[in-house]
Amino acid sequence: MKKIVFLLLILAIIFIVFFFIKDSKKESILSLKLNGKKIITININEKFLDPGFKAFDTIDGDITNKVKITSNINTSKEGTYQITYKVKNSKGISKEAYRFVKVKSLPYYKEEYNNLDNTTRSWWATNKKNKTRPTGGADINELKKYNAYYLGPDEKIIYLTFDEGALETYIKEIVEVLDKNNVKATFFLCYKYMIENKELIKNMVSSGHTIGNHTVNHLNMPSLATKEKFNEYLYEIQKVEQGYKEITGKNMEKIYRSPRGEWSIRDLQIMKDLGYKTYFYSAYYLDFENDVSKEYALNELLIRYHNGAIYLLHPKNKGNLEALDSFIKIMKNNGYKFDLVKNIP
Repeated sequence: MKKIVFLLLILAIIFIVFFFIKDSKKESILSLKLNGKKIITININEKFLDPGFKAFDTIDGDITNKVKITSNINTSKEGTYQITYKVKNSKGISKEAYRFVKVKSLPYYKEEYNNLDNTTRSWWATNKKNKTRPTGGADINELKKYNAYYLGPDEKIIYLTFDEGALETYIKEIVEVLDKNNVKATFFLCYKYMIENKELIKNMVSSGHTIGNHTVNHLNMPSLATKEKFNEYLYEIQKVEQGYKEITGKNMEKIYRSPRGEWSIRDLQIMKDLGYKTYFYSAYYLDFENDVSKEYALNELLIRYHNGAIYLLHPKNKGNLEALDSFIKIMKNNGYKFDLVKNIP
């Protein structure tokens, strides 16, 4: 019995030595890959969010946690900065990768803005109830000069948009109805709502809905469209962009709606210079309160539809939520399709 145990022990030692020698001859292949872009541009004073990286070695396996990062980024100063990622495996083999971060200065107030009318206007549409396409608060062709729209093309397409100006909403339930009907919509959201509903925002984006910029504090933006208050204007827009990127890891689409429908020509030009398209609306009703019934909401929605209609709806209104499923089904039966405002040509 002792001889058998001794023999098994010898075989085990031989087995271990064999695989140790074999493993020692195995070639070590080390890789270090960066996620996202290798050149990233951020605004001055904007927080840099590293997209991440992955280090793997054929012998050591995943060694991402051993990556050392050195950086000279100064987000308060314009310039191009280098980030160096370095990792070393158990055999002393090392690998490096590099990323560059460009910090750009904020847009500046152009003197020519002073030549543009900054009178605050309130958006309106004739909102006729006979299925004809309405006129609005400005000429449709004039608006296009500023990348602004209130109607889609004269086709059987409806664009659903929801404006959030308060934290009490039925957005989560509305998204569930939309997803069930395979309909995408645009949600113009303020900063605080996004930050307090991060998982919902990520789910909305992954489902194909668009999150539009509705500013931080829901203020009158023309009042900030001056040289003296331009930094406040930029803050209202760029803080939302930063919040969106922190939540989703993606750049926010340049889709904008003025809070309370208050706008000016100067306001539109500034938003255009910031790369945005502004979207007003052609179909809406007084749905600001949350005690509107399903029947009333459905009737108001149905009497206002027309080709290329951009609907403004408020998600704090329970009637809109309860009427939404029926409205979508009725409009589809009438031959209408639903689309996102960003797809308006």
